[in-house]
Order: sequence, then structure tokens, then C-alpha cells
Amino acid sequence: MLPDIHDYDRLYAEFCWRIPADYNIGIDVCDLWAAHDPRRLAIVHVHPDGRHDDVPFGWLKEQSDRLANVLRAHGIARGDRVAILLPQMPEVVVAHVAVYKLAAVALPTALLFGPDAIAYRLQNSGARAIITNAQGVAKLASIRAEVPDLKLVLNVDGVADGAEDFVAMVARASPVFTPEPTTPDDPAMMIYTSGTTGQPKGALHGHRVLPGHLPGVEMPHDFFPQPGDRFWTPADWAWAGGLLDALLPSLHHGVPVVARKLDKFDPEEAYTLMARHGVRNAFIPPTALRMLRAAPSPRGRHDVRMRTIGSGGESLGAETYEWGKAAFGLTINEFYGQTECNLVLSSCALLGVSRPGAIGKAVPGHTLAVIDEQGRPVKPGELGQIAVKRPDPVMFIEYWGRPEATRDKFIGDWMTTGDQGMVDDDGYFHFVGRDDDVITSSGYRIGPGEIEDCLIRHPAVSLAAVIGKPDPVRTEIVKAFVVLKPGQTPDETLAAELQDFVRTRLAAHEYPREIAFIEQMPMTTTGKIIRRLLRERA
Repeated sequence: MLPDIHDYDRLYAEFCWRIPADYNIGIDVCDLWAAHDPRRLAIVHVHPDGRHDDVPFGWLKEQSDRLANVLRAHGIARGDRVAILLPQMPEVVVAHVAVYKLAAVALPTALLFGPDAIAYRLQNSGARAIITNAQGVAKLASIRAEVPDLKLVLNVDGVADGAEDFVAMVARASPVFTPEPTTPDDPAMMIYTSGTTGQPKGALHGHRVLPGHLPGVEMPHDFFPQPGDRFWTPADWAWAGGLLDALLPSLHHGVPVVARKLDKFDPEEAYTLMARHGVRNAFIPPTALRMLRAAPSPRGRHDVRMRTIGSGGESLGAETYEWGKAAFGLTINEFYGQTECNLVLSSCALLGVSRPGAIGKAVPGHTLAVIDEQGRPVKPGELGQIAVKRPDPVMFIEYWGRPEATRDKFIGDWMTTGDQGMVDDDGYFHFVGRDDDVITSSGYRIGPGEIEDCLIRHPAVSLAAVIGKPDPVRTEIVKAFVVLKPGQTPDETLAAELQDFVRTRLAAHEYPREIAFIEQMPMTTTGKIIRRLLRERA
């Protein structure tokens, strides 16, 4: 989508959006390539034992058409929400493409979530169907009564606990399917935010979200794609980062994507994967890059030949920026966005847009500013809130069922990000801090509300407040301050019990790595927790 102009100012000035009046993500990332060359490589699926399968676009089209017929036969129609609860594997792409061609709404959900977190998302969205595996079915077993709208469970691992056999049902279905007509503004996917205040919110996006992301992928990856490109990310495809910063844009361009289920990030395994499967492009969050940096250098051990590495989700830092040059012989390009409006700021070394400690500049097609509380752009060097101007094709349609929260996200035509920043005299944006309470840990944006809600469900807990404590590796760790009920003993055994309580009910990345027991919670006269005092204490 970016024209071949290697001068940033001219590129930004001359860029214009060209999004067709009729557009469907599923057709774009699958059917068009399958019609052109059904044998073209789409996914390199790497198994835990090292084996890999080469998956062509033709297979994705046939399987997604069959799945679309299965879903339609079970009453799934335009606008219905379909959850996808799977690790990185070809069936994730099949599911997304089928849902888009049905004009339904994909609900990507991470397998690392516990039953409570999954139940909330299924309840709030009113999901009608879910596509998952044996691990997901096991988590659903305890919550099926809480999600009455869920009528169909398809299990890629076969029949189990009320789940239908995905493989068998798809195999029996017709391979002929005519996609429903969609416009760029028709709903396509809903991704839940971190839950900065209260429970997470469903950010509903239209089909335009993919073309809206393309310049923001092409810029940090130095005019992606180039001959020989092959993409990989350790980020879960259920997150906006994995799905929209890597998977779907690569398939749009016909670039193969390496898929590998990761239970946890292992630096040595990452180096081996990139070398063995010829990865040329990667989105790697800063925490994972720091873990790679702490491991032995790949030089002389792994034939890693990266062309580009993009990073975002938290601050990259000058040290990791400089390390990337020595380790990979390239400049790591940092970018910025959020679930509601992603990939709107970026660096690009090829354009000369790269500065240690800065996010970068506005991606062509997007208008950004640092604004004050009245929505007025501030002067260079002044602190304010990073904001994106509407209309913008990458911007969300609304928060699902939350019209007031949607309105509150805007000041006039500026969509506020909740992130404090500044612009320097050269137009580089700098991230300073958050004006909300989102915790950034290992690349995840974690809202305290969901964790606090979980903690107070424990019979020993009276009050709980969660903050981010600075950490040199993870950027921040989750720390919980807990007021116990009378008669409870604040000891290490109870702390470990509370940690496990959150880990098993929400997600492994959300559990508090530190718990402090306090006698009284600092609160305002209106009953709000004074988190600033807790952060100071931490």
C-alpha cells in the first residue's frame, strides 16, 4: 500500500487511502491468492517435535469454505460472534477466514486465559459458537452453564465434553461457499482491551481494520514485502499484535507465516526457529528481545538472517535498540498503537526515521498529535496525551454495548489513547507514561480491574488494589496490595495461594508476582483507591 517513496516527508504528504467499496478480509487474505495460485505457500506449521507442514492457500480456501458451511448450517449468520480459542496453527486462519466470509464477527481469545476470563468474554459478546482444542474444551467444562448463548463448540482434537469434532464436520461439509457481501465498515472482529477501568471492553472493528494496518506494517518492516520475506512472531494470534501486526498483513501480501505453538518464550528455541525456517521478518515485543539479548549471541551458532524486526507494546529502550544492531546487523524499528487504533506511529530506518528512545513518527495515512485536556495540540516539548484523529480506517467502530465508554474515548475528533507523551522539534513522538492504570508487563497490557475482581472473590480477601511495579526485564510486574478479612493470617502460604487463585482463573501473565498485605487501603473521600501512594510504596 505504501508507494515506493524513500523520503518520509514526501511519502507522508503524497499517501492516500485506497480501500474498495466492497471489501472482505477473508477474500483478501485467502481467496484471492488461492485463485491466483492455490499451491502458493501460506503457513509453515512447526510442530513441537520439529516437524513442519507446508500449508498452501488452496487448502486454506477449501477448509474455510467447508467451515463456513458448517457454521451456517448451525445458524451462524451475519453479525454473530464466533470465538476462536486456539494456539498458533493453520486452523486459526481457517476459522478467521470462514467467519469473515460469513459476515460474522471473529472473537480471538487467548488460551492462556482461565475459565473466568473466558466466561466473561463469551458472556459479554454473546458468542454463538467457539472453535477450540482439548485444552479449551476443558476450560469450558466448568462455565458452560454461564454462557447460554453458546450453541456450538467445535474441537480440533475431536469429540469431547459436549464439543463436536471439528475435523469430521469440516470434512463432511460442501467445499463450495459464496461469501456474503461486506463493506469496509461492516463488523469483522472484536478484540477485548485490557480493562483499564472495570472489566475489559470489546473493541469492535470493521473489515477496514486490515487495510488500515498495512502502512503501519510496511513502514517498520522497511517497505514490506520484499522478495524472500517470511514472517514470524512469538505474539499470540489472539492478540491485536499477533493477528494484525503479523498474521493477516503477511497473508494479504502472500508472504508465508511461520506458526509455532509456544507455551513460553525460549530464546534458544526462537533463534533455532528463525534460522531453521528462514524467517526474514519478525514482530518481537521488547521483553522477548531483552530475553534474546540475555542469551548467548546467535552469531556462529545459528544462521539467523533477518531483514527486519519490528517491536512494540512497551518501550524498547536505547540499550536494546543498540544491541539489535550488533546482534542482527539491523535497526529494530519501534512502533506504537493500541487495540482501538493500532500501528499509527512507527520508526523506519530505511527512511531515516529512527531515534533511540523515541517511538517514531506518524505512519502515512494517520493524523496524530499530543493534545491537552481541551483537545488542543500542545507545542513541541510539552507534555500531553497522545491522540489519533478520526476518521481513520484502523480505528475501532465502538466498544461493544458501551456507548458511553465509546463517547468518552474522544475529545472532539481526537481519539485519546490514555498515554502521556511529547513531540520533539523534529516530529518524533516520545512515550512518557500512562494517565490510566494499565500495567505493561512482558509486552502485555494488563488492566488492574479484572485482577482485583478476581482477588476479592477469594474468601480471605476484603480489598485488593493492583499496580505495576517497575522491573528491568518485564518493564513492570503485577503487584497486589491486599487487605484481609478479620481472622486471616498474612503469610507466605496465603500469598502463594492468592497468586495461584489468579493464575488459574485469569491468565498466567496476569497473576501478581508480588503480594503485599496491608491493614488499610489508601482511599479518597469518594472511595477511590489512591494508586499513586501504592506505586510510591512499591
